[in-house]
This record gives sequence, C-alpha cells and structure tokens, in this order.
Amino acid sequence: MSEPDLSFLDPEGRQPTPAERPPGIFAAHARAASAPGGSPAEGLVAELRAYQGELESQNKVLRYSQAVAESAYERFETLFASVPLALMVVDEHDMVVQANSMAHRSFQPTERDRPLTALMPFVRPQDARRVREAFALAQDLGRSEVKEVVFSISEDAHITGDLHIAHIEAPQTNGLPQSQYLCAVIDQGPLLAERQALQHSARTLQQRNEQLHASEKRLEAVINSALDAIICVDQHQRVTVFNPTAAALFQCSASDALGSTLDRFLPDATQALAFAQLTTQALLGEMTALTASGKELAVEVSVSFERHAEGETTTVFARDLTGRKKAEAHRSELEAQLRESHKMQAVGTMAGGIAHDFNNILGAILGNVELAKADCSPGSPVLESLLEIDKAGRRARDLVRQILTFSRNEPPQRSAVSLAEVAHDTERLLRVTLPPAIELHMQLQAGLPPVLADATQVEQALLNLCTNAVHAIGAERGSIHVEAAAVQPDQRLSERLGLAPIDYVALTVRDTGPGMEATTLERIFEPFFTTKPVGQGTGLGLAVVHGVMRTHEGGVDVQSTPGQGSRFTLYFPVATNAAQGAQAGPVAQSAPLAATASSPSSADTLSGTPGKKHHVMYVDDDQALVFLVQRLLRRRGYEVSGYTDPHEATAALRAAPQAYDLLVTDYNMPGFCGVDLVREARLIRPDLPVALASGYVTAEIEQAALAEGARALIHKPNDVEELCATVQRLIAGNDPA
Repeated sequence: MSEPDLSFLDPEGRQPTPAERPPGIFAAHARAASAPGGSPAEGLVAELRAYQGELESQNKVLRYSQAVAESAYERFETLFASVPLALMVVDEHDMVVQANSMAHRSFQPTERDRPLTALMPFVRPQDARRVREAFALAQDLGRSEVKEVVFSISEDAHITGDLHIAHIEAPQTNGLPQSQYLCAVIDQGPLLAERQALQHSARTLQQRNEQLHASEKRLEAVINSALDAIICVDQHQRVTVFNPTAAALFQCSASDALGSTLDRFLPDATQALAFAQLTTQALLGEMTALTASGKELAVEVSVSFERHAEGETTTVFARDLTGRKKAEAHRSELEAQLRESHKMQAVGTMAGGIAHDFNNILGAILGNVELAKADCSPGSPVLESLLEIDKAGRRARDLVRQILTFSRNEPPQRSAVSLAEVAHDTERLLRVTLPPAIELHMQLQAGLPPVLADATQVEQALLNLCTNAVHAIGAERGSIHVEAAAVQPDQRLSERLGLAPIDYVALTVRDTGPGMEATTLERIFEPFFTTKPVGQGTGLGLAVVHGVMRTHEGGVDVQSTPGQGSRFTLYFPVATNAAQGAQAGPVAQSAPLAATASSPSSADTLSGTPGKKHHVMYVDDDQALVFLVQRLLRRRGYEVSGYTDPHEATAALRAAPQAYDLLVTDYNMPGFCGVDLVREARLIRPDLPVALASGYVTAEIEQAALAEGARALIHKPNDVEELCATVQRLIAGNDPA
C-alpha cells in the first residue's frame, strides 16, 4: 500500500524522510488506517498531535536541563573566581586559558611583572622537571600534586607552594574533546616559615641542652679551680659544697666541713641569710672568718640565693684579703697621687681624638662666614652678626690649637721660640678657667730675644706654675703676675742654679697666696710631694717644671715667705744665631698658612694663557669642608674638583694626571692616610705640587709629608685668605714662567 501524500501538512518541505521518521509514527498510522471506520488522514493527525505533545514535553525537560547547567556553570564561575586560592586552567601547550583574580594577584602583583599567560615560565628551573612529571601523571591518572614548588614572580619576590593538578576534558563542537588541566597553587610560605621556626626551635633546644650539660661540667670545674672559697649551704644552713680553695683557706678538709653549719667558718654571715626573701644576691663586704683551728681571717664575702623545687640553696663566696690589703693601701696612695696626672693625659687623648672633626667643623664655619661676609653689603645689619660669629669661631680655633699643643706627648723639639707668644697663648687658655676672684696680669718686656726651647713644654711649665698659684690662692681674692725680661744672671745665682754664663730670658710667675715655709720649699720639686688635700693634687706639677728646665739647660728659682706669696722664676737660654739659622730651613718648608700668606689675586693672572683656569683637586672626608673649599676657590677663579673618597681622587688623578695644577689633601681620613695619597700623587705625576692639611700636625707628620714631597703643610682650621694665598703660591711656583 502506498503512503498518502501529506505534503500539505509540511508546505516548507520539513517532513522527515521515511528513514528519518520515527518508527512510532508509522506504526500508529498503520494502526489508525487498519482501524474499522477510520481514515488514514485522521490517524495521521492524531499521531502528529501526540508527537507534538511529546516534543513539547522534551523541550520542557531540555529547557530545565539547560537552566540547571547554566546555574551550575554560574556557580562554578563564582566559586572559581572567589575561592581564596590561585586557580588557573592550563591547556596541553602550557597556555593559561583561564585564571581567577587570586592567581592574577599572586603571579602578577604589579603591571611591571610578567603577565600570567603561561605557567612554566614562573617555575624555578630546579623545580621544572618535577612539575612536568606531575602534569604527565595527571594526564594518566586524572590528578597529581607536587610539593613546595618555587614560583619566581620577580627578582625580589617568589611564592613557595604546593601545586595540585586535575586533568579535565573540554568538549569541542567539532572533533575530540581538548585536554586541559585545572591547577591550584596553595601558598605554603607561612607553613614553611612555621616549620622552619619549629625546626630552629628544636635545634636551639638541643643546643641548649648540650650547652646545659657542658655548663654543668664547666661549673664543676670552675668551682674546683676558683681562687675564691665557695661554700654552698642548704635551707638548714648546712654545708653541701666545700671547694678546694675553701679547704685551704679555712684549713679544713672537705669531708670534715660537709654537714657542718655555716657559722663554724663565718659567724657573721649567717645573719645575712635573711636577705634571701628580698634579693637573689648580696654583697656582705669585709668580715672576719674563722679557720678550723680558730684563727681569724679578713675575708670579703658575697652570697647568692637560689630557689628551686627541693628548697633553697645559698652560695657563699669568700675571698682572702690578708695579702691584698697591703697592696691596696700602697695602690691607693699611688692612685691619689696620679689621679690628676691621668686626668690631664685623658684630656690630651680626647683632644687629639676630636681634633680632626672639630677642626673641620670650625673650618666650615669660618669659611662660610667669610663667604657670607663677601655677599653682604657694607651697611647690612647681618654683617655685624657675621663679624661676631667670625670672632667667636677664631677664638674657638685658637683654643683648640692651644689644647692640642698642650696635649702632645712628644720628645723635646727645641727651636727658636718667642717666649712672649707662648705666654700669650697660655694666657688665653688660663682666662677660660680662671676663677673670677683671681686676676691675671701679664708684663712682658718688649723686644724679647727668642729662646731655644720646646714651645709645648714651655707652655706646660707655665701652665703648671699658674695652676699651682690658683690652687694656692684658693677661694680668696688674689692676683697672679706673669713677667718676662732678658737677663744675665750674676755669678752667685748661676752657681746656685747651675746656669752657664750666657744670656737668658727670665719668665717669672708670682702670686699673692699664703706662701710656703722653709721645710716645704726643700721638697717642692720632689715627685708626688704635695701640700694639697687628698684628691686635689698629685705632686707632679712642680716636678714637671723642674724636669722641663733641666732638659732645656736652664734653671728654676723659688722665693716664698709665709703670708707674702710665692715667686717662681724660669731661666731659658737665649737662642744663638746659629740655632735660629738651623731652624730656618725646615720651618720655611713646612710653614703654616699664616707664614706664607700673601695678598690673593685672581687665578687667571697666574697663568700665561688669558682665561685659563687652574684646576685644584681637594680631598677631605668631611663633605661640608669639601663643599666650602669648592665655593671658596671657585669664587677666586679656580676650577675645583672635590673628593671625600681618597681612592676616587687617586683614580681621577691617574685618569687625567695633567688636568690638575695642585692637590690639597687631608691627613687623617677613615682607612686612609694623607701621606699615602701624597705618595701616590707623586708617583702618578712627580711635578704636581701637593699640600697636606691637618688639625694636628706633629713632628712625625711633618717629616713624613716632607719626605714624600709635600710642598706645604696647612694647619686646620685655616683662614680663608691663608688658604687662597697658599694655593696661589704653590700654583705660581709650579707655573712655567
């Protein structure tokens, strides 16, 4: 039987072919056609309606399934985005298909960091093999993990975490599903830090246990070898430990002493055990101890109290004072005599230590004041303040120079010295510390000849005499007179003082103090002899004066009457012309800036080429001083290169040795000596003039600088004009004329 034409039901040609038509439709149609009284068209319509109802039911199920799938996908996306783990989906080519915000924040914290497009570039090379093996295992088994992988985010940042990998297959519209990997990175940084802390704690605990065991052995050895007697008693004051020193001190064996009460050896110490409730340690000081035979001993006792689970333990330390008391008495006497001497030595050490930095500070102050004065108009009110600052700075500079001169501990370097200048320097130092009730008068003869002496020791002798005069006057009102005059001692005085028949300059110090008796006059030059109370004098002041005059081939005369004050006269031999000439050579070479100062002029006038600037290299570890000198010399027309690192200065000089016309270097720089820089500069360029600057120029520094070829020594802090004059003199002397 042929199938009926039903094209009118499907005008657009969408009717399925017999092969595509569901078999249920044809079966129902056949049943409707074979039914008695039924037509084929009615059966087909019924089947179509049933099929339409079935399709609508399937569509509802499909829409519900689609809604459920979309809801599940949204929940997955929400979970994927908000889970506090770094999650990412990586394809089989290591490309990051999807990553949540946590992954982006972890692997790309800033825009300058590497973008999260692939996972393996972040893996440390040492962990790359393990990660690849984990991906391969996940592809075979479905999942895998690798512990403690280090992900390098940047040069300074990294993540240490566990990598969990799950293999998934993403369906494709065409072809086979694509393999992908869901990766989760669990940051193990805090756990690793905690684990390391626990491991460190375990190691520390083990070390402490070992140290405790070792300390117990050491404690036993210390107790047995201690020079002090050590006795331990329990809460019932019975001896539990009695070391060998205690056995020797108390003349009792340890076996005999153990179990005895403490008052058998230290009767007075038992009363101090009441301190156990108040403190853990107590120094009982000196007390009387008893030996086993009843002999008394002077001992120094201290106790230590310990509380533990078994009760209380008291440790008594006893030290024999019999032999030490005699030594302490003698030492106390020497300490009282030398205390003031040690103070002066400490002042000298301190002055030498702070000279470098303090001179740099003063140099910067004075130099900047000079520059500020040049920038002020003549009628400016600021100029008056700058002048006062300059005056105070110069006073501070002079005071530091005098302290340094006084504090030097050098052998006598005798030369032609102006006694008037030394006296005036000492006067400035004295007036700072002089009590207000004491007046100081200076009467120096005009035209005094120079004396052959060490200026430092002369100043020290004069200062000692004036200090003794101040102490003699005490709190009373009085005066000190310092006089100097050229004299020729008579024969009687020369014989009494042992003076040669030559000319002398007499330096006299007299005071209005109480004076001295004849018995005191006979001993005033003895070392450590003093009439002052304990702690107020060492008895070394006049002994030093006597020693200074002996080394200077001079003499000291003393006249004093009770109630009429004292008079000390120092006789210094006059320097001969030969001595002055012998000193002229080295002094001229190493003269300070004041001796070589001249009127500064423009740097351009020193050069044969108009407009050419001379180049000065200045090296000092003080940045403020380098900045000052640069400003100062640049205003004078010089080109200045400043360095605070001598190594950089050496490298610059080696790179362009002919570019510099003068090198000025500091002597004392951290880890470097200015003399070494002078030596290096002379090796690089022998004809380069070099000047050495220091706030503490000694004879050794002067000799070393001159031996290495330095042409001038600059005493810091120096005047602006003096510095410019020295720079001009050295450059002018090196210019080819």
